[in-house]
Amino acid sequence: MDETVATGGIEVLRCGPLGTVQDTGRPGWASLGVGTSGAADAASAALANRLVGNVPEAAVVELSFGAALAFRQRARVAVTGAPCTVSHGGRGEGMNAPFDVPAGQTLVVGPASVGLRTYVAVRGGLDVPVVLGSRSTNMLSGLGPPPLSAGMVLPIGDAYSGPPPTVEVAPVRAPSADELVVRVAPGPRDDWFTEDATTTLYTAAYTVTADCDRVGVRLDGPALTRSRDGELPSEGMVTGAIQVPPDGTPIVFLADHPVTGGYPVIGVVLAADLPVLAQARPGQVVRFRRCGTPRRSGARSLPGT
Repeated sequence: MDETVATGGIEVLRCGPLGTVQDTGRPGWASLGVGTSGAADAASAALANRLVGNVPEAAVVELSFGAALAFRQRARVAVTGAPCTVSHGGRGEGMNAPFDVPAGQTLVVGPASVGLRTYVAVRGGLDVPVVLGSRSTNMLSGLGPPPLSAGMVLPIGDAYSGPPPTVEVAPVRAPSADELVVRVAPGPRDDWFTEDATTTLYTAAYTVTADCDRVGVRLDGPALTRSRDGELPSEGMVTGAIQVPPDGTPIVFLADHPVTGGYPVIGVVLAADLPVLAQARPGQVVRFRRCGTPRRSGARSLPGT
């Protein structure tokens, strides 16, 4: 394919809810109240970029429930993440494999059959404006480009790293439609909960509710009982933090989470398992598995508490 980037870009004809542009995010701004954001399923986004020969930080499209994208110029494309039907010009294409979309054709990405989020990378990346070092949309703060909607045009850039790779297809395990299991590091506020509560967290089944987005996944299941009264001063939050509000039902923070919070965090999902939760659908069962030693007797609180 000619390496010269033509003008034209990609026009959004239709898009399901929560369709956004994402890259590797904007780390380093938490002190100003700005979260990292970036692709919710970072592993799938990274694979899409590798398949078309982009640099790791190239911007991609993150989709939930599909989209129709009209290509005004020829482009090398890869679709990864939650499995779905992919076609253009009446021709079906496979997931996790690069292919070309000619100028004038429309790429149709169907809703996922399992999982939730699908990623579309084009060779060169999406050349939307950079805000604080990233092209990512942050749904909580409103930074970055707006969510995708009909009529938007996404320019294609030149963020590739060399010749297109010759990979035919990448072997990838599809997201599970069954019960999900994620590993959790205890703390930093597990000592705010009863021993029964921590036992419950690591043995009970929780269900993903419909109240989930890029900010976090709210779960339904047994309440986690505190051993302390009162509230914490606001403190820093990380992606994967399992925050427990007063009703006792946990919320797991995803890419667009707030940078601070006042509810205690009973544990943190390991970074390697965050893509599992990013692909969790409402109604799906989640179980937590402890990885590490709980902080209880003699546990030292964080500074300022």
